Amino acid sequence: MPLTLFEKIWKSHRVIKGESQPDLIYIDRIFLHERTGSFALKSLKERSLSVKNPKHVFATIDHIIDTFPGRGDETLMPGGKIFITTMRNLAKEFNITLFDINDPRHGISHLISAEQGIALPGNIVTCPDSHTCTLGALGAIGWGVGSSDCEHALATSTLSSEKPKQMKVSFRGKLNEGVNSKDMMLHLIEKYSASGGSGYAIEFGGDTIDAMPLENRFTLCNMAVEFSAFTGIIAPDQKVFDYLKDRPYSPSKKWSENTEYWASLASDDDAIFDKHIEINSSDIYPSITWGLSPEESIPINGVIPKVNEMKNPDNKKDMESTLQYMGLKGGQSLLNLPIDAAFIGSCTNARLDDLRSAARILKDNKVASNVLAICTPGSADVKQKAELEGIDQIFKDAGFQWREPGCSLCFYAGGEGFLPKQRVITSTNRNFRGRQGRGVRSHLASPITVAASAVAGKIISPQKLTKQ
Repeated sequence: MPLTLFEKIWKSHRVIKGESQPDLIYIDRIFLHERTGSFALKSLKERSLSVKNPKHVFATIDHIIDTFPGRGDETLMPGGKIFITTMRNLAKEFNITLFDINDPRHGISHLISAEQGIALPGNIVTCPDSHTCTLGALGAIGWGVGSSDCEHALATSTLSSEKPKQMKVSFRGKLNEGVNSKDMMLHLIEKYSASGGSGYAIEFGGDTIDAMPLENRFTLCNMAVEFSAFTGIIAPDQKVFDYLKDRPYSPSKKWSENTEYWASLASDDDAIFDKHIEINSSDIYPSITWGLSPEESIPINGVIPKVNEMKNPDNKKDMESTLQYMGLKGGQSLLNLPIDAAFIGSCTNARLDDLRSAARILKDNKVASNVLAICTPGSADVKQKAELEGIDQIFKDAGFQWREPGCSLCFYAGGEGFLPKQRVITSTNRNFRGRQGRGVRSHLASPITVAASAVAGKIISPQKLTKQ
C-alpha cells in the first residue's frame, strides 16, 4: 500500500494499532523546557515514577529566563525563578541532560534539538510546546504535547493518538525578491485560514522547497501549528544529511547506512493525500499581519480588508474589535505606519541565516531614533557564530540591542514586554492580544522586513532598502 512520508514514520513507530481506540506510538526523543517540562517531572516524582529512558530525554531553560547581557538565574516573571531551579534540580535527579544557561549548547528547545543532532530523520520527537513541529524540516515528526501527555511519554516512551489526515502543500516556482519562508507561511495562512490545517499532518514540497536553504525550512514547519496542523514535515535530502553530519548526538557510526535509510523517507509516488494545496510562489510578496492572527495578513503593499466586506455578522464584529485593538481602519495601508519597536528572535526566525539576512539590511544603516530594536539569537551556537562573522557588531552599530539566547520578547510570559499601545514589528509566530505585553500591537513579518522597518521607523517593504 502506498504511504506518505508521515505515514511511513508513524507506521514504523506504532506499538499497538488502535481499532476502536487511538494508536500507541513509540517516542524516540523527549525535550523539556522549564515552563512546562518542570510540571511533568514534578508530577512523576510525586507519583514515584521514573523516566523510562533518561538518555533520550533532554531539557533546556529558555522560556522565562532573562536575555539581558550578563544575566544570572534572573527572570522578570513573578515567581519565575522556581521554574528554573525546579527544572535544574529535577533534571539532575532524573539523570536528564540539561542545557543550562551557561552551557555553550544552550538555546531555544526547537533550535538545539536540531543543532545537537537530537532530532533525526524518521524520529518522533515530543516536547510540551506547540512549535515542536519545527523539527519536521529534518524529516522528523515534531509532536507538541501538553504536560500530562509529556509525563506519560517520560514514563513509558509512548503516546496514544489518532493518526491525523494527510495534506500536501506544494510551493512551485521562483520566489520574488525580498520574500522568504515567513512570507510563504503568512500567504498560506491568509489564503486558507488559521484553521485550514486542522486535523492534518502537512507535508511541504515542490521545487521552491527543494531550492530553499534548510534554515528556511525550519520556519515553514515551525508555523504549521499556526495553520492548526498536527505537524509539518519535509522529506529529508542532502542538505539535511550535510547539516546533521558530526552533530554531537548524530550517529557517529554507519553514517552511510543511516543516510541511505533517511533518503528512503519520502512519500510514495502514488501516496494518497486527503487534501492538496498548490501555490505559485511568484504570487507571494513580502507580507505582514494587520490583526490578531497570522491569518489576518496582507502583502506589505496591500490594504486591510474593509469591515463591510465581511459577510458573516460575527466576523464583522470580531474585525471591528480587532481593528480597534490594533488602532487601524479597514481599507488602510500599513506602509509608512510608524512603529515604536522592532524585535528579531524566537524559534521561528532567530537562526544564523535569519540574522545574516537582517544584517545585510542593517549594514551601514541606523535604526530610527524613536524605535527600540532588540535581537535575541535563538541559541548560544547561533550567537557565537554570528559574533565570529561580525553580525553582532552590525546589529549594535545600527542601534539594535544584542541579547543572550532565549524565547525573550516572543511572548509576555517571561515577564518582559513592550508597553501598552506600542506598535511592534516582530519576527515571531503569534500576535494575539497581549502576546508581547498588555495592549501591545504586534505585526508579524520576516526578519528582513523587521530590519528595514526598524531603519525607516515605519513599516516598509524590505525591497525598498535592498534595491538601494
